[in-house]
Amino acid sequence: MHLYNAWLPPAVADAARGEPSAFAGAVREARDAWRPADPDSAYTTLKWISVFDLFIKAKSDVAPEDVHALVELGLEIFHASQNKFVVQIKWGGLLVRLLKKHGKRISLVVQWRPLYDTLIRTHFKRNMGPEGWKVRQQHFETVTSLVRASRSLFPEGAAAEIWSEFRLLLENPWHNSAFEGVGFLRLILPANSRNQDHFTTDWIAECLDIWGSVTNCNFWDVQWASIIARCIKSSRSVDWEKFLPLLFTRYLNMFEVPISSGDGSYPFPLEVPRNTRFLFSSKTRTPSKAIAKSIVYLLKPKGLALDHFEKLINFLEQFYHPSNGGRWTYSLERFLRYLVLYFERRLQHEQFGAMDKKDGQFCLGKEERAAFVKVVLKLLDRGQYSKDDSLAETVSIATSILSYVEPSLVLPFVATNFQLALETTTATHQLKNAVTSVAFSGRALLLSSLCLSQSDDSTADTFNDLIVTSLSNALLGMDANDPPKTIATMQLIGSIFSNLATVGSSDGMPVFLQTTSLSNWLDEFFCRLFSVLQNLESSSPINEGYQSSIMSGTFLVEDSPYYFCMLEILLGKLSKPLFDQSLKKIAKFVNANILPGATSELGLLCCACIHSYPEEASLYLVKPILMTIISSFEGTPTTGYVGREVPNKAATKATLSPALETALDFYLRVLAIAISYAGPVLLSYRQELKNIITSSFQAPSWKVNGAGDHLLRSLLGNLVSYYPIDQYKPFSCQPIANVIEPWGCSKAHQDREVEMLNFPPKWHEPSQDELSFANELLEFHFQSALEDLLTICQTKIHCETGDEKEHLKVTLLRIHSALQGVMSCLPEMRPSYKDGRSKVVEPRFFISGSAGSTVGDAEMREKAAELVHVACRYLLKERTDDSILLALVVRVIDALVNYGSLEYEEWASHLQAWKLESASIIEPPCNFIIPFHAQGKKRPRWALVDKAHLHNTWRCSQSSYHKYRTNVDISPSRLMVDLMNDLLDLSLHNYETVRSYAGRSLTKFLKRWPSLISHCVLALTANLRNSKAHEHTVLGSCSILSSQTVLRHLTADSVSLSSFLMGILESSHHESLKCQKAITELFVKYNIHFSGISRNFYKNTEREADKPGFLSLVSQINALGYETNSLHWRYNLMANRVLLLLTLALRSESDIYSQILAETAGHFLRNLKSQLPHSRMLAISALNTLLQGSPDKASVQDSQQSLDCPEEGSTLSTGEILNNIIREDGFMSETLNSLSHVHIISDNDGSSKASYGASSFQSGSDKAITYFYFDFSASWPRTPSWISLVGGGSFYPSFARIFKRLIQQCGMPVVSSLQNALEDFLSSKERSRQCVAAEAMAGMLHSDVTGNLESGNNWLVLQLQKIMLAPSVESVPEWAACIRYAVTGKERSGTRAPVLRQKLLDCLSMSVPQSVATSVLAKRYSFLSVTLIEISAPKMSPAEEQYHVKILNELLENMSHPSAQVREAIGVTMCVACSNMRLSELLGHENSPDVCGDVRMAEQTGNENWSKQLTDGATELSVSIQNSISKQLEATLDSATENGLDKKEEADTKRMETIFHFVIASLKSGRSSVLLDVIIGLIYPVLSLQETSNKDLSLLAKSAFELLKWRILRRPYLETAIMAILSSANDPNWRTRSALLSYLRTFTYRHTFILSALEKTQIWQTIEKLLVDSQVEVREHAAGVLASLMKGIDKDLSKDFRDRSYAQAQRILDARRRTAKSSHSVATIHGAVLALTASVLSVPYDMPSWLPSHVTLLARFIREPSPIKSTVTKAVAEFKRTHADTWSIQKEAFTEDELEVVRDTSSSSSYFA
Repeated sequence: MHLYNAWLPPAVADAARGEPSAFAGAVREARDAWRPADPDSAYTTLKWISVFDLFIKAKSDVAPEDVHALVELGLEIFHASQNKFVVQIKWGGLLVRLLKKHGKRISLVVQWRPLYDTLIRTHFKRNMGPEGWKVRQQHFETVTSLVRASRSLFPEGAAAEIWSEFRLLLENPWHNSAFEGVGFLRLILPANSRNQDHFTTDWIAECLDIWGSVTNCNFWDVQWASIIARCIKSSRSVDWEKFLPLLFTRYLNMFEVPISSGDGSYPFPLEVPRNTRFLFSSKTRTPSKAIAKSIVYLLKPKGLALDHFEKLINFLEQFYHPSNGGRWTYSLERFLRYLVLYFERRLQHEQFGAMDKKDGQFCLGKEERAAFVKVVLKLLDRGQYSKDDSLAETVSIATSILSYVEPSLVLPFVATNFQLALETTTATHQLKNAVTSVAFSGRALLLSSLCLSQSDDSTADTFNDLIVTSLSNALLGMDANDPPKTIATMQLIGSIFSNLATVGSSDGMPVFLQTTSLSNWLDEFFCRLFSVLQNLESSSPINEGYQSSIMSGTFLVEDSPYYFCMLEILLGKLSKPLFDQSLKKIAKFVNANILPGATSELGLLCCACIHSYPEEASLYLVKPILMTIISSFEGTPTTGYVGREVPNKAATKATLSPALETALDFYLRVLAIAISYAGPVLLSYRQELKNIITSSFQAPSWKVNGAGDHLLRSLLGNLVSYYPIDQYKPFSCQPIANVIEPWGCSKAHQDREVEMLNFPPKWHEPSQDELSFANELLEFHFQSALEDLLTICQTKIHCETGDEKEHLKVTLLRIHSALQGVMSCLPEMRPSYKDGRSKVVEPRFFISGSAGSTVGDAEMREKAAELVHVACRYLLKERTDDSILLALVVRVIDALVNYGSLEYEEWASHLQAWKLESASIIEPPCNFIIPFHAQGKKRPRWALVDKAHLHNTWRCSQSSYHKYRTNVDISPSRLMVDLMNDLLDLSLHNYETVRSYAGRSLTKFLKRWPSLISHCVLALTANLRNSKAHEHTVLGSCSILSSQTVLRHLTADSVSLSSFLMGILESSHHESLKCQKAITELFVKYNIHFSGISRNFYKNTEREADKPGFLSLVSQINALGYETNSLHWRYNLMANRVLLLLTLALRSESDIYSQILAETAGHFLRNLKSQLPHSRMLAISALNTLLQGSPDKASVQDSQQSLDCPEEGSTLSTGEILNNIIREDGFMSETLNSLSHVHIISDNDGSSKASYGASSFQSGSDKAITYFYFDFSASWPRTPSWISLVGGGSFYPSFARIFKRLIQQCGMPVVSSLQNALEDFLSSKERSRQCVAAEAMAGMLHSDVTGNLESGNNWLVLQLQKIMLAPSVESVPEWAACIRYAVTGKERSGTRAPVLRQKLLDCLSMSVPQSVATSVLAKRYSFLSVTLIEISAPKMSPAEEQYHVKILNELLENMSHPSAQVREAIGVTMCVACSNMRLSELLGHENSPDVCGDVRMAEQTGNENWSKQLTDGATELSVSIQNSISKQLEATLDSATENGLDKKEEADTKRMETIFHFVIASLKSGRSSVLLDVIIGLIYPVLSLQETSNKDLSLLAKSAFELLKWRILRRPYLETAIMAILSSANDPNWRTRSALLSYLRTFTYRHTFILSALEKTQIWQTIEKLLVDSQVEVREHAAGVLASLMKGIDKDLSKDFRDRSYAQAQRILDARRRTAKSSHSVATIHGAVLALTASVLSVPYDMPSWLPSHVTLLARFIREPSPIKSTVTKAVAEFKRTHADTWSIQKEAFTEDELEVVRDTSSSSSYFA
């Protein structure tokens, strides 16, 4: 049994033994309710889901076979309910929860294919159903969670099947289907034990290859990193060592941190389509989680992973420092958090898991653990004072977890940091962070100090001292003006005392726990605490009356539960003498001060005392307060509203003085909070309490009445409820080392932690006396108050309305507080059977739960309901404008009818407080200090008891809630229905507060009794139709109708649905803006949550007179949807929208569907030329969904036949209806015209303002009506868009799709009428008309209806040629998009070519006459590039290959074209053509026949040819360009006769520009993975042409350089690249050498893990040579690069360089001292100084042992001449800046002489020095 269930109050725990059989019964009944023959019976099983959830949340012990049966039933229903979203969401969610909780206990095989099919059918098909996007999103999340939960249950061989299914999608990395494929792989690929044999070394290698094929795409990286992480965790058989360099290179580069001064993020990240991003979104935006998981599971004894990990951390640690924050902080914080979490998980698994011998070798031993912790400590050290709160908190949690793993490393770190924070006078948040760290690792400190003290170790004392200092310093941290620090301090005190078994009893304790020292500490503590309480300001102004919440307080109460917990723990643990000492101090303080600002705080202080020792504390606290209150009430006026005395007319006018009122309010509230857990002690003050409560209700002050209400509520609760009594007291378990209390785990298993279970909490079970006291209070304040209420309402006893109002208020308040006090201990009203059978309804038992002992009986509640109903009617009639009274009535009704909801609210608010459960009271499962590991987290006993208490509260709220849910025949009693009607009236009230209270209460009620919903819907929709209804009535109706409960009910109930829809559509007569807004929002919400319509709605035809039929509803709505009637456009829009929803929901009913579909499609087709822009937008959405054009009608004969012989019967087919409309005169041109208005072209940039034309003139709520979810799910283009030449533009693919669908549906008539209409659009100058023409053409070209080949196509070809040769430039983007749409491949991965692609290619590859304008040429090349992008390289046809060869040859000839625009287009097109050819060659052509052998030959020779043509001579070319430019400069200086460059040199420069365009396009588009050899051949030109006088050329070189820095090269290419790079170190031009250094800095960072030692040495030597370069700039640059490389590249290289540079500098300095004029050149001395500088600056923030001597030596060069002196000054200043924070401690490392030398550098002799 779960610990929380074992610890329930005895009565509840006994009843809980019946739960397993109740569960089995529920499973049987659900099984019977499901009839596989009738899929609709799935809806009747839904009511059981909340019942099954109960058992999961209640942690009941249920039999595994029942769970197994339930999961099988769930899967069966889930798969049988395709298209029933609600069923799939509900059952899917339940299955996920069951598998998570019981997955390990059941053996089951789940098939992956049906789940995948469900996903594809509902979320990846174009023909989306009508469901709203919220429902769709929920559905998607449910199905994907279900896949994740059942992944481990997939059968053997599933992994291989899944891989073969998605491998094909990954073939073409430049198509969006690749992203989809990898998304599915990550989601579905199982790594369970049944599929281990699939994960081989070769398979991993293949995966890593595919991963490398797409670069710089965050989405792609996250997906692959997760897949690889999953394999690493589960496949120990793979030899991962050989993949480490590659993996760690990826990991390092996935953290986008800034290297040198660069920006951290990639300049052109690859955009993934929105729907893919949305559907496969990961919870973390960064790959940190996957990287951390991989690293932790790669670690193994004697493995290389740890060295790699350490190197990775050396690179990243500097970005954790507070001064280095930025965008990257989030991903680094997640990385640290997951590293520690996965490490903890792995250790736990290894301690508990049944490890085989085989796996034993992978277990982490002590050394490995210590090594890992050591590396992570670097990050903790940097990040702990971060300005980013989440990072600081993560560091504290990580410290806490790791301190249990490796205390000898972590705890000294905590201790020194705490000391440091105390000594340095830095920002206060540092102290808060340091205190939090100590609080989080308090238990580890105590355990270590005790375990070490037994072995007599001096560190034990330091840990003890740390606890003592932290406790004493903590007191200084309590400050009313610094909430965060105060809360941290309280957390610390709570944490340390939670660990102690008892405080201050025996003498065998450590010194700081002995009575004398503690008594002083306690005195000091209470002094501080009282001063804090005296200075508190209440955050909320004390608001009048019933609305003020019971516990409104300052930050101590509002923000966190630590204050109360700390007091409870502290006072509970104290020994009796110490407690008495504290109690006296507290009593003295409480009785002497009235602090209205800290009422709750003081109340809780008293409460904690009384909870610990009720007898003593009540003498010191309760009694004096009672006496004070009684004496304060003496002689005060009373109203006489309570009891039977006649109200005294004279006295009612009197009031209390403000001071007395405040004092009474304060004392009553303190008393109310103090007695919350007092137990039977209160019986001795029975009479006093009764008198006080009566007096406070009689006082003429609403404030005091409210306090009395609080007291009565608290007293009743205390008398009748169950609550633990000894929660915070020490318990008699043997403490660890006599001091420390053992903690327990809620997952305790009987054999392991029996001792914990032996100490269940002692519950307060009400005695007979307490119950009789409670009944007495009820008798007086509930029953007699109800009679008073009736008397007031029936006989007007007051002549003045003011008196009547006051009397009503007090009476209702008494009733309310009595109900609130007893909560669900007063039995609920009994329901009845619908058919009026008299016999008593038997409730079903599901789970046990009760808040306390029963008082009163159901009759009491029923009588109350009757009287309150009468009162409510009276108030609505007589006092309808009194909001306080009405709100009170609502609360009373709520407490009467919503049985159990008070407990639920209490549970929810308490849960909220525990949301942020602090690490200070959690001990991780793995504890290596005292080697004892638990199954889960361990907590102190008080926290476990608290959770058990919370669990009981939750059980109580739920146990009665579902009793009657499952029986359809039961309905609420007449009394409850009356009260519901009262709530319904109150929820339409004209005061908003009353409306919202009543509305909330009503929806809670309806949720429990769904049978009453339809009655409410009919009443509320009548209000919408009623033209005389007031504004507040409409607003109230809308807010209830828009609740989830009601909207969900509409799915099943046809009467409500018709009423609801017609109500909304006929409500246009409400004039006020608020009403219109509310109605629109209601409609939008209905759309978003629309989940279909019940089947019986269609079945009921017109014959059943009483129910509205479906067809009549459609015709009514249809009438509203035409523009002829004078409806407001928004209502017209809504009508059309509903029509569309109804039509789509009909899909499964084929008999009526086809008829209605045809009419609806016709209706929307006419709407395309509507005058209302929104209607046009909706029509586009609608037609896209309704027209499922079938490409099978491709041949014209078929379409002719279908037109000639109509189907039998009178109804016309869709095609005919549409054709009739299209043939109407002028229809097409009008439509095109009205569609062109949707394209809003903004003036400034000539591109469309928004992603979708209409959005710029639509408000948010209108957009929600017109846009449909599928608008972004069928995303086009299907390949990434990266070509900036054809970017922008206003081409809407959804328009093109309509034309395509129309042509497919209706055949040639559409084509011919389009041709006529398009004539004048094509020649139009207006951009918006061009856009529409482009869309129509695209639809025609892509429709595959070839029709009459000759006439049609010639017309098309002619038009295309016209467009290509047209000189206008503006509409290029639209026409490029049109052509791209037309050649887009069909099918999922875009492999099947559309019929007309060939024709288009012919047309585009015809060469154009030379005389045309350059803009036309550029346009043609851009068209070519977008066409080639869409051709699927892996599946090219021979003809397409020939095109590529032909086009490439033409491009290579034109590389030196004079126009820049054309050159850019040529570069881009070349990149696409070359990469396509390369990829198709790589994948081989198994699929193409032998026919094209000769073509292959030609292509290959052509291919070799092009790569050589690009790279050969590029280096010479760049040298000659440099020379020619310098020649030109000299020439212009020498004589003006030289006429600039000759023609050849100019052509060379142009050719170079084209080559740069090619490089930029390759890197930007992510196609570079197949072109690496070419790009490496071009590295030298990119480096050398950065700074030339030809600005255009240099700009391109710089862009290429920026992109090149990001590219990771893999082996064979890496060697050639290094050779090419290092050779340019000797380049005569110093700017090239400088560019080389910039490149080397990022190059070595990115390739650190792949470079061999030899290559690193080569690079290092090259940079070192440049330290003594002849050019100053190069020398300084080299030093900067070396400083950043020394941080991580290679320890040995760095150390060697450090020692050498130190020795060299020392030699030079000695030589300079001996002879003033030494033989060293300036460059040599500067080089030596720069080498020292590099060493010094490579360790910002730290102080290694070698640093002081280096800094001092560097400072001695201050006397040297200029470049050297400024270098020294800058370096020393930078050193001081980075070490300023901790200088007070770090300066200890220097000797006095060294400090003197360093100081001298900063005091410059002159101002200008």
